[in-house]
Amino acid sequence: MKYFLDRVYYPCEGKLNGRPWALFVRAGNDGTGAISSVRRILTGLAVKEVQEPLLIKGDFDEARLADCEDLGLTMAAGLEAGVF
Repeated sequence: MKYFLDRVYYPCEGKLNGRPWALFVRAGNDGTGAISSVRRILTGLAVKEVQEPLLIKGDFDEARLADCEDLGLTMAAGLEAGVF
């Protein structure tokens, strides 16, 4: 994801202002570095974080997929309602 954002940063600069974003991160141990890197890049693009990132760390747990689904559904509902 960071590689993608690094590649599209300059072509997107000034074109996404105010657009909403949300993030989930799957990490083996920590994951906070990934979140801070993505936040730093997206801050430069002037987009708006609308939900706290969902961090899934440690062993994989199927139950956490529901958390990801909830994040996506909340984002979709907010976009549809014009809240974001």
